[in-house]
Amino acid sequence: MTDAQIIALFWARDEDAIRQTDAAYGRKLLVLADRIVHSHEDAEESVSDTYMQTWDTIPPQHPRYFFAYLAKICRNAALGKVEWKSAAKRTAEIVTLTREMEECIPDRAYERKLEGEQIGETLNRFLDSISQESRLIFLRRYWYADSIQEIADRYRISQSKVKTQLHRTRNRLKLFLEKEGIFI
Repeated sequence: MTDAQIIALFWARDEDAIRQTDAAYGRKLLVLADRIVHSHEDAEESVSDTYMQTWDTIPPQHPRYFFAYLAKICRNAALGKVEWKSAAKRTAEIVTLTREMEECIPDRAYERKLEGEQIGETLNRFLDSISQESRLIFLRRYWYADSIQEIADRYRISQSKVKTQLHRTRNRLKLFLEKEGIFI
């Protein structure tokens, strides 16, 4: 079944949309989530959350690149799971102190959201400015969390070329961000 057909099922509110999505992309999403959470159970939960959020957002969304849409949702779900697990390790006293401080310090969430959007736009401009090969290698490593070996195998190049390409791209990115006024 094509992506357009699956999206049409979501728009028709046909529950088969989730089964078809799982058949087409379930394995890829599970691998992506597992690379982030390093737990099969948490990865399965992240994929399940992905299907639920996809059901909730299509309609009104009509993604142009369906797998990229799913991968973004899955990646965010997995990252949220990692963040939640690390937060759960805090002691009760620290949580209490944090809540007390929240009453004194203004919420910067909106400001951080705007900064995140600006950085995202800047990253997109950077990715548009580099070669397709560099862009693909960069995204496979830092978006899909592929290993150096997997990238080398995928593009039939040496591991050293992948490492060199990533190093150069990171250096270019740092300079690009500095020119845009973003300092790390």
